[in-house]
Amino acid sequence: MDGVRERTGLRKVESRASITEADDLDLSRLLERPRLKLERKRSFDERSLSDHAAAGSLRPVDSYESVLSLGAMRSVLDTPTSSAHNSFEPHPMVAEAWDALRRSIVLFRGHPVGTIAAYDHASEEVLNYDQVFVRDFVPSALAFLMNGEPDIVKNFLLKTLQLQGWEKKIDRFKLGEGVMPASFKVSHDPIRKTDNLTADFGESAIGRVAPVDSGFWWIILLRAYTKSTGDSALAESPECQRGMRLILALCLSEGFDTFPTLLCADGCSMIDRRMGIYGYPIEIQALFFMALRCALSMLKQDAEGKEFIARIVKRLHALSYHIRSYFWIDFQQLNDIYRYKTEEYSHTAVNKFNVIPDSIPDWIFDFMPARGGYFIGNVSPARMDFRWFALGNCVAILSSLATPEQSAAIMDLLEERWDQLLGEMPLKIAYPALESHEWQIVTGCDPKNTRWSYHNGGTWPVLLWLFTAACIKTGRPQIARRAIDLAENRLSKDGWPEYYDGKLGRYIGKQARKFQTWSIAGYLVAKMMLEDPSHLGMISLEEDKAMKPPIKRSASWTI
Repeated sequence: MDGVRERTGLRKVESRASITEADDLDLSRLLERPRLKLERKRSFDERSLSDHAAAGSLRPVDSYESVLSLGAMRSVLDTPTSSAHNSFEPHPMVAEAWDALRRSIVLFRGHPVGTIAAYDHASEEVLNYDQVFVRDFVPSALAFLMNGEPDIVKNFLLKTLQLQGWEKKIDRFKLGEGVMPASFKVSHDPIRKTDNLTADFGESAIGRVAPVDSGFWWIILLRAYTKSTGDSALAESPECQRGMRLILALCLSEGFDTFPTLLCADGCSMIDRRMGIYGYPIEIQALFFMALRCALSMLKQDAEGKEFIARIVKRLHALSYHIRSYFWIDFQQLNDIYRYKTEEYSHTAVNKFNVIPDSIPDWIFDFMPARGGYFIGNVSPARMDFRWFALGNCVAILSSLATPEQSAAIMDLLEERWDQLLGEMPLKIAYPALESHEWQIVTGCDPKNTRWSYHNGGTWPVLLWLFTAACIKTGRPQIARRAIDLAENRLSKDGWPEYYDGKLGRYIGKQARKFQTWSIAGYLVAKMMLEDPSHLGMISLEEDKAMKPPIKRSASWTI
């Protein structure tokens, strides 16, 4: 889980430490606004699954039945608001998962505002697993939205938006106004009968790194809420419009950078410990791209909104071209890099980043199949990180940062390298693991990120929902079914652990917490999307044809 959870408490934010009864902001009035009761259109990446099937967009082996794969009749998840009428018996893990997810709900003044990171009674140390983390809550939020329970999501969005307005300082340095918190904690005072809220913006984290991804996930979740409920009033409120603009102002500012990608420190995302992802990590770039597209659909066409819309459109075109062109690797591209000349000095240079071919790691030559490809972990001057990172590639598919051909190639890779990337428990967060001297240099001898553990090649069940969504979007639901079947063999028996260790993900992580909320929620979201693919519309964006660059098609893209 997050490296910031290695501590026992939060240091107070300098100017405003907590929300009390007296200083709650006016955002609470938004909670009283009635939610529009609009029927959500069933969509499969904005269209119905049947429309895709009729258009022939699914592969020949796929069919509506293969998406459900539970028999001739459609089954319904046994959740509190769904009926089992005329359905097959759901997996017993579903009801258990819902019970566990509900136990993790956090209340603030009687209203649900999120879910804690883990509900592990067996653990002696709580650390900060009793807090609500922005990135961790996303799969929980999606589960509640898919189950017709949007209030907790709305409350979360408003509460974190309120926290964004706090003054944020680390030592004597003030953070940007738009920074969203990594997490917050609700403290109950039984004597005064009040609830207090304390936020962490990175000032208590290991390494003191602010969470770059929190703001992106907030924007993505705001769109998911809007798509699910049909309630556009929240996104159009002055408070949410301003919150989006503050986040975007941080990301779209001009500086010395010559690339459209975001320059980041190590440990600024889900991989929140030193793992050599500093620079331009694919996870942040994919989330950045998706957040820009989500914001584009929600910003109002007023004076301030139009200015940001113009900047977003310009950045999206540059960012999509850069990632699709320079982060993409497949068999042909690998061969081209292997034959690169160096020290080229001109606008016509082929090796634009002066990557030394001898720096290509040996493992990738055997790992790369003839069919398939992926976005590598990082690209910067004289450096290419060839590691596979699951979250970045899945988000690239969902946001349509990956072209349809690239999306298909990513799925080809996952099928061809199932044992390495999924193994006995889905899904590897990164591949391969850093070992020996490389592990010492890159991680600083981190005892938690040892080989094939935690962020260093560990297996994270939460990634199952992103994997399932990518499978459905690319017309390969049978692959998601296979992964979910693997998870159902062990997740519940093992107590819903945070992560697994080993090359195949066979062993419960050596420091993994049990009853990890996003492991539970990730499973539920994956199951519900497979049951009803229309849910995909919440977190999937169609391809924008105008952003498609003239990239040379390689053999691995041939269908």
